[in-house]
Amino acid sequence: MIRYKINVFEELKKKGYPPARIQKEGLLPGQTAQNIRNGKSITLETLNKICIMLKMQPGDIIEVVPTDDEIVKYY
Repeated sequence: MIRYKINVFEELKKKGYPPARIQKEGLLPGQTAQNIRNGKSITLETLNKICIMLKMQPGDIIEVVPTDDEIVKYY
């Protein structure tokens, strides 16, 4: 499971990317924005865009937290 370590939209706003700009310029598709708000996974391409806009590395934005099923299966 992927967990967001930061509030992506708050950080984007601080960097000059308020929601209106993101929508107007088509920086993130609406479904992708909804997935982020709901804590769902995003594509690596989207993560790359966010990293570039925020000038951060993936590990600054997300962390991988194994579910109980994943722990049983892979640990």
